[in-house]
Amino acid sequence: MLNLILLQATTSAAAAADAADAAVRTLGSPVTAYTPVMIFFVFAVVFPVLPIVLGRFLRPYKYGAAKMRPYECGIDPVTEAHDRFTVRYYIVAMLFLVFDVETIFLLPWAVIYMGDDFSFTKFALAEMLVFIGILVVGYYYAWRKGALEWA
Repeated sequence: MLNLILLQATTSAAAAADAADAAVRTLGSPVTAYTPVMIFFVFAVVFPVLPIVLGRFLRPYKYGAAKMRPYECGIDPVTEAHDRFTVRYYIVAMLFLVFDVETIFLLPWAVIYMGDDFSFTKFALAEMLVFIGILVVGYYYAWRKGALEWA
């Protein structure tokens, strides 16, 4: 009886080892599991480095005085680069950003507002009117402070 139990345990251990060997043969070794990661790593390194190296060999080496001059929208610079800008320049830039962000928020709202759920569209309309109201108050404040006067 003991021999039968030992024989059965040995047979099941051998079968488990054979099943593991078969799994390794069908799936491959643990190193092959990392092959896609290695390929991705190679592409991640080569993709940005290759244009830099090719640019180094393909670009012209002739730099003249006209090429090294500062460029300001096609106009010859009349002042130094370190001159101060007025505060109005930054205020206009901030107003541009605010109204640019407003446009970004209005497009998804308009798409949602065209939906079929009437209760949600009423809520969306009220929320957008509050949002636009806050922007109008800010625009009025900037206008009264003279932020939009460029001269």
